Amino acid sequence: MRTKGSNKPDALFRRRRERVRFKLRHARRGRARLSVFRSSRHIYAQIIDDLAGRTLVAASTLDAGLKPGLKTGADTAAAGAVGKLLAERAKAAGIEQVVFDRGAYMYHGRVKALAEAAREGGLDF
Repeated sequence: MRTKGSNKPDALFRRRRERVRFKLRHARRGRARLSVFRSSRHIYAQIIDDLAGRTLVAASTLDAGLKPGLKTGADTAAAGAVGKLLAERAKAAGIEQVVFDRGAYMYHGRVKALAEAAREGGLDF
């Protein structure tokens, strides 16, 4: 739960994430949500249908076909590869329009690389 006046880093992170998700709920207009999770070693992305409550498509730097070709899972090249793979899988599933959920992460670095690669792969957001 969020407490007023709490300035701990995890509380600030949760508040930013809630703020972004609140805005996405109002801008969604029936589109699926492309959610990004970034850890210190890997990056994960999934397209979620919030109305049905299920994941439609997912990709990460841990995918068997992607992992051997990557130097590390924690750089912009890896994020770009995940974005392209996610876009390919989304196109195969018939998904073309999504809304981008960056969570509480800044649109910078790996998150930006993933988003741009997904756009180049054919996703519209």
